[in-house]
Amino acid sequence: MSSSDIFIGETIGTAILILLGGGVCAAVTLKASKARNAGWLAIAFGWGFAVLTAVYTSAPLSGAHLNPAVTLALALKDGGWSDVPVYWGGQLLGAMIGATLVWVAYYGQFHAHLTDSEIVGGPGAQDTKAAEAREAQAGPVLGIFSTGPEIRHAVMNLATEVIGTVVLVLAVLTQGLNDQGNGLGTLGALITALVVVAVGLSLGGPTGYAINPARDLGPRIVHALLPLPNKGGSDWSYAWIPVVGPLIGGAVAAGIYNVAFA
Repeated sequence: MSSSDIFIGETIGTAILILLGGGVCAAVTLKASKARNAGWLAIAFGWGFAVLTAVYTSAPLSGAHLNPAVTLALALKDGGWSDVPVYWGGQLLGAMIGATLVWVAYYGQFHAHLTDSEIVGGPGAQDTKAAEAREAQAGPVLGIFSTGPEIRHAVMNLATEVIGTVVLVLAVLTQGLNDQGNGLGTLGALITALVVVAVGLSLGGPTGYAINPARDLGPRIVHALLPLPNKGGSDWSYAWIPVVGPLIGGAVAAGIYNVAFA
């Protein structure tokens, strides 16, 4: 496959991934959404179906990595490094496009949510220095775009992301690849989607399970750039963890695969 096919496939696939994954987060979070407060099950299954749709759509073009940690693991497994920058570039661009489309699709809900006095401040809202500090750290809709920890501890948060990514990437590496050997086959796509649901349900509680650097970084950049009223901070002090943790996890998974399965 050509570099242009890879870039286009990863851009389209990752955009779909983030549109549907970020979309379920918006549906559950935002005021005036019919799915508001649907809960963690909806988010976990929404992200799983997002992976399934994105993989089936982009696999013919790029092999549907959709995740820099998967690309890194496959490069470590097979020694093919020449296309890694192309994959990563398409994944980051696609994640940013998908996050922007979530904002477009939920434009009215974003406005209603971020102008509600009970959410962003006013009578009845907490008005303390601690609340203001938390708001600067992570705004009221940042969770729609990117992840954040329930307990902020760099080592614990990093470990959680590493562990979750190892599970995901090891599952990818041990599934049947497509005919070109560079991405998931049909059965592998379905199994991987279910693994994403399992990771979300079992390991997503501490950090929100980024398990994908592009999934977190691209939408976080979009959150910082979008003209959202009262959006608060983008929590850049935490942003390195959902990038570095999954990359470490991908490398560890590749090491386990090469030792135990190759």
